[in-house]
Amino acid sequence: MLTNPSRPAVAVALAGTAVMLAGCQRYQSRPLDLAAHQDAWLARTPGDEPVRAFAERLAKAGESTTMFDLSDGLSLAEGEIVALVFNPDLRLARLQAGIVSATAEHAGLWQDPQFGVDFLTVIESAANPLLVTPGMSFTIPISGRLEAEKARADAALAAELTRVAEQEWQLRIEVRRAWFRWSAVKLQADKTERLLASIESLVASITRLAETGEIVRTEAALFAIEQVSQQQALLMFRGQAAEREQELRMLLGLSPDTPLEFLPTLALHDDPKDMTSASATKRSLLLSRLRDEYKASEQALRREVREQYPDLTIGPLAEFDRGSTLLGFSLSLPIPILNANKQGIAEAHAKRELARAAFETAYERLVGSLAATRVRLNTLRQQREIFEEDMVPLVDRQIADAGNLLQLGEGSSLVLLESVTRVGQTQIALVDARLGESLAMVALAELVGPPAIHTTASSNNDDNPIDPGVADSAPVTNDGDNAREETP
Repeated sequence: MLTNPSRPAVAVALAGTAVMLAGCQRYQSRPLDLAAHQDAWLARTPGDEPVRAFAERLAKAGESTTMFDLSDGLSLAEGEIVALVFNPDLRLARLQAGIVSATAEHAGLWQDPQFGVDFLTVIESAANPLLVTPGMSFTIPISGRLEAEKARADAALAAELTRVAEQEWQLRIEVRRAWFRWSAVKLQADKTERLLASIESLVASITRLAETGEIVRTEAALFAIEQVSQQQALLMFRGQAAEREQELRMLLGLSPDTPLEFLPTLALHDDPKDMTSASATKRSLLLSRLRDEYKASEQALRREVREQYPDLTIGPLAEFDRGSTLLGFSLSLPIPILNANKQGIAEAHAKRELARAAFETAYERLVGSLAATRVRLNTLRQQREIFEEDMVPLVDRQIADAGNLLQLGEGSSLVLLESVTRVGQTQIALVDARLGESLAMVALAELVGPPAIHTTASSNNDDNPIDPGVADSAPVTNDGDNAREETP
């Protein structure tokens, strides 16, 4: 049994233990529940409250002029909003930003005090053989390291939020590309279906002419062959459209069986005159992220420099020695003459230079890519204009003349068949030309960036396994409404 002089030491030890336990958090298990997530995912629709609430936020903030109305189907502009809410990759990016946010929130905190007790006993016979020395030490950050650590964490968070905004913009670009590719094959399928209906009516007429001997049967057979060829083309376009629609659904974060009607379009209301290298310097989210990463590297270097300066460790001491009580304090101060964090500072210097080079080389590549994309856009636009202004009128006139001559008995059925075939080829080629021009516009917008730069606050609360944290996401600029339907 301890003698009376040791009881205060025991009390101090128990009090210190209670204080340490009071500051600890408890672990709570949260097992995966795939069945619940599957049910929620299958029930997800573009008209869910998170999507509507996000669309209203964008409208109130002036970031979107899109009227979110699904009664006539889902347009491209509305699809971008749905993707910003439900896209699975974007959900992960926001949660990843939540980790960086948690780091920044708790960065720069003082170190926990350390409590310790030394127990010694006297070997020789003594009335009070136990010697107890409790003590507690505090680290006082006089080096400025904690302030530098907080600044570094805040800069890293800013860079991470810009990265999320960049991923949001990249997602919108991917949705546009996927939407245009789906629209193209959908429009090609529709045009092929209408062409097939025309050929079927011609087959019936040509068959009657062949039966009366006005044309040879071999020429009539060519129309039947073209009919089968267009049937095969129609099946191909419909299959591609169905496949690309599923790709769209994946981007939007919707299940394959969600009731939904997409509205095809090949129009993007952006003015290429506004997409210059000067505007890209201000609007490019890639450059913005690299700027923020350079700032973070500077703060990291600052933190490493402050690390070489010592912090003061101080604390009270008490000693209970065979009936005597001694009070005092301990003091320690490292002397930075051997290590001085030379390795950390050198690495931080090198990382800052790497971040600078990453920004500067990205700018060079950006300007070069803008010039190349502009050339491609101008070429594709000229090709599309030739199709619309020259080729389409010529083919339309040719098929009309061939049909009239055949009715008068002065024309050739082969000329009519060739004209019909050229009509189908021209319609398909015109859709391809518009698709190429639209994709070039998307590539230009991808390089320049959205009309305004926004960062996104990630959702730290993942209580709902399917909630992407839309309520914590900053508005994303919508750079113009997309045409709801276009039939070239």
